[in-house]
Amino acid sequence: METHGEDLRAEIQGQPGAEELLAALKTNYRRAELSAGDRAMLDYAVTLTRTPAAMREEDVTALRAAGLDDAAIHDVAQVTALFNYYNRIADGLGIDPEP
Repeated sequence: METHGEDLRAEIQGQPGAEELLAALKTNYRRAELSAGDRAMLDYAVTLTRTPAAMREEDVTALRAAGLDDAAIHDVAQVTALFNYYNRIADGLGIDPEP
């Protein structure tokens, strides 16, 4: 999370509430001030990561209701799956993610 946190910090540096947003995202994104689309995207990614078999059509419907189009939904699913894959490879091989 530290590496990605620094990337996000660079993107939002100087914006009001940037440090508070980073702190909230590191501890519990549900406490962060996020747009409906960002919150729905993170909810979807968490469900897909933790309980992929529990995914339902309603999960995609919630993304659409939050303003994401089909291309954005596809991107969220792909990026979430890809990072889950990378993390499992790293964990399986004992790679230290942040040496």
